[in-house]
Amino acid sequence: MLEEEKTMKSEKIYDGRILGLRVDTVELPNMRYSKREIVEYPGAVAIVAITDEKEVLLVKQYRKPIEKFLLEIPAGKLEINEEPRETAKRELKEETGYDAGKLEYLFEFYPSPGITTEKMHIFLATDLIKGERNLEKGEYIENSSMKFKDIFLKIKRGEIADGKTIIGLHMARNFLEEKGIIIC
Repeated sequence: MLEEEKTMKSEKIYDGRILGLRVDTVELPNMRYSKREIVEYPGAVAIVAITDEKEVLLVKQYRKPIEKFLLEIPAGKLEINEEPRETAKRELKEETGYDAGKLEYLFEFYPSPGITTEKMHIFLATDLIKGERNLEKGEYIENSSMKFKDIFLKIKRGEIADGKTIIGLHMARNFLEEKGIIIC
């Protein structure tokens, strides 16, 4: 039978602008002890935004941790005391310039629960209203849009490798198909 790990001690190692790092000493079910390094992150949202032409809005940006440009759905970090829906509206506008006439909550998941507290909330944005984007200082993003079928080909070929994007697109397609809306 599985048992929870009991935290015996928690030590804050780093408290940065967007994340923290702590080391927890835990008691294992076999009465031994181990250390867990945990990245504390407030959570994030990602938005599958579909235009009236049935194209998905994408952003391309450089991701320093992996030293690559990635093609992704718009996304961003939750601010203190900000609801995920508000974050989704803000990030969609900031990164693409669009407002969502309709914003539906699809699901949430933990992108990497072995090392971080982050929870990702995925939204579907439709009935889009074009406006001006408002990038944050230090944010450099290239915008594009693409048909679902082309996106799934890029995923299959490994040209789209971002986890939240792959999961979000699959879930959005399933959600729309369950409603009788065929987008591919």
